[in-house]
Amino acid sequence: MNIGEIARLAGVSRSTVSYALSGKRPVSEETRRKIQRVVDELGYRPSASARALANGRTSTIGLVFPPAGNHYTGMQLDFIGSVVEAAAACDYDVLLSPSGADSDRSFQRLLGERRVDGAILMEIRLEDDRVDHLASVGFPAVAIGRTAHNNDGWWVGLDHTALAEACVHHLADLGHRRIAFVNRPEQLLRSGYESAHHGLEGFTKAAAERGLTVRAYCCGDDAASGQSCVERILHDDPATTALVTLNEAALGGLYRGLARAGRHVPRDFSVTGVVASRWAETVTPQLTAADVPAAEMGRLAVDLLMERLDQPDAPARHHLLTPPISLRASTGPATSD
Repeated sequence: MNIGEIARLAGVSRSTVSYALSGKRPVSEETRRKIQRVVDELGYRPSASARALANGRTSTIGLVFPPAGNHYTGMQLDFIGSVVEAAAACDYDVLLSPSGADSDRSFQRLLGERRVDGAILMEIRLEDDRVDHLASVGFPAVAIGRTAHNNDGWWVGLDHTALAEACVHHLADLGHRRIAFVNRPEQLLRSGYESAHHGLEGFTKAAAERGLTVRAYCCGDDAASGQSCVERILHDDPATTALVTLNEAALGGLYRGLARAGRHVPRDFSVTGVVASRWAETVTPQLTAADVPAAEMGRLAVDLLMERLDQPDAPARHHLLTPPISLRASTGPATSD
C-alpha cells in the first residue's frame, strides 16, 4: 500500500497525505483524521527511505568497529550487542561497518551516501584518522575510547591506566614482588591501540611506585597464545608469582599454561586484570578483575549520540569510567621463599 492509494481512499491529494504524515506543512484536523483512519485501516507503515526523506533522519546509526585481529573477541561482541540493544531502545537500527581507516570504502559509503544519522567508533587508536575526519566534516559521532588529542570530545572510555594501576597495587598488597603484564597483540600496541598503551602505562607506573620486578608481554587474542605467553613468562623469570592481563581472549590459555607448569591458582600464582565480568566468571577459579562494564558503555555512547543528533550545538561531553576491582578467587598472598 502506498501514498497514492491512501490519497484515493481519503479523497485528497498525494501531497496532502505526505504533509499529514510528515508534519512538514499544516493540514486541517478534519483532513488529518480522515487520512489517519485510512492509514489505520490499511496498516500502512512508511518505508525507512520515505521517513528519511520526510524528516531528514534514517533512524539508523553506524557502528564503526573493525575487528582488532582476525576475529571478534567475546568482549568485542559484548560491546556490539550493548550498542544494538541501547539503540533499539531509542527506536534506532544499527549498521555495522568493519572499517579501519577513513579511506576504507565501507567507511566512505557510510558517510557519503548518508546511510546513517551518526556513528559510534570503536577500536580507537591514540592517533585515529576516523575520529579526526568525522570531526573535520562535522559528522555526529561518539567514540568508545579516546585519542591522544580528544580529551574534550564526545566519547565514552575506560580508564585503563587507573585500572592497571589498581591491579598492580592489589597484587603488591598481597606481597607479590615479581609480576608480569599480559597485553594485547604486538601489532595493536604498534598501531597505537588506546587501551593497550594506557594499560601498559598504568602497570609500569604502579610497579615503579611499589619497587616491583616486572616484565611486559604482548599476547595474541586466543587461548593458544595465552598458554605460550605463560611459558615465556616462567622461562624468563621462574620466580614470577602473579600477572595482570588486559587480554580476556587469552585468559583460558593463561590458566592452562599455569596448570601445565604446575602452578596452582591462587596458591602458587595469582592472576588479575581488566575483563568483562561474564568472562571473568567463566574460568576456574573465577578471576579477580576490574570488570569492564560493556553494557553501560554501549548505553552511554548511544545516549551521547542521541544528544548530538537532537542538540547539534550542545557542548561536547564524555564519560571516563573506573570500575572497582571485583574480588573473586584468583588472587591470594604470595608464597614465602
